[in-house]
Amino acid sequence: MNEAVVPARPETRWQRIRQSNIYYYFLRDKVAMVSAVILLLMVAGALLAPVLAPQNPYDMAQLDIMNSELPPAWSEEGDSQFLLGTDDQGRDLLSTILYGTRISLTIGLFAVILQAFLGIVVGLTAGYFGGRIDGFLMRLADIQLSFSTMMVAIIVLAVFQAAFGMELYSRMAMLMLILVIGIAEWPQYARTIRASVLAEKQKEYVEATRVMGFGPGRIMFRHILPNCLSPILVISTVQIANAIISEAALSFLGLGMPPSQPSLGALISSGFEYIFSGTWWITVIPGIVLVVLVLVMNLLGDWLRDVMNPKLYKG
Repeated sequence: MNEAVVPARPETRWQRIRQSNIYYYFLRDKVAMVSAVILLLMVAGALLAPVLAPQNPYDMAQLDIMNSELPPAWSEEGDSQFLLGTDDQGRDLLSTILYGTRISLTIGLFAVILQAFLGIVVGLTAGYFGGRIDGFLMRLADIQLSFSTMMVAIIVLAVFQAAFGMELYSRMAMLMLILVIGIAEWPQYARTIRASVLAEKQKEYVEATRVMGFGPGRIMFRHILPNCLSPILVISTVQIANAIISEAALSFLGLGMPPSQPSLGALISSGFEYIFSGTWWITVIPGIVLVVLVLVMNLLGDWLRDVMNPKLYKG
């Protein structure tokens, strides 16, 4: 008797992930695993800040100026109610760090999304059409790269504050930081995508799509772009860390988030004037959180770069 052939079940997405090279190498790289766990914990803490934070630092009714500049709970003069101490306004530092991390991550993520969108559009257009269009767009990228991100951001934000006042700037600070950091860094994506497109557009599948009558837009975004995602993923990991550092530096200079909605950079800035008077925790603890956040993102970015390039990976 012939046995009935049971059709094989299609693989689930999780099964495909477990069989991928990235998952295989990830489980064998302790640095990447530790970095990913720390990053996930920090992101979870930021997202769940309203639930985890002992205090809402934005609610003035919960603040008591008499609790200002209390040291961490493990100090002799500390209060067990405030695990990491309080800042100069009496806000619980742990709560402020959780909320501040959420603001820093939000600015970094959306600034990189804007960078990626602009850079991908410019890079695809320049690489696919070539000629004068390529030359014009790449000269724009060269001009943009000649100005540092910090210089452009300082000029734009300072002019905006002077022209429209601090009240309006305080309400639009997050949007302005996302726009300035995002627009200043798009050439990084454009150059990388252009190089990938120049290699991809010579392949047979692109010629086949042209023969089938597909337009340039569909060819670029539906066929070429999916084959250029690996470098985009690697760049994005590092660029989020760079965007967070840029935002922290601008906040430290007084051109970032307002004191009423502090990011990690604003927290470091607010406590810097007290650091020599013994109130070190207001600056040092948020500074450590910022360093760890940027470090683990850079480590993951380096690991992704090596895994995406087998010639570099030695894992």
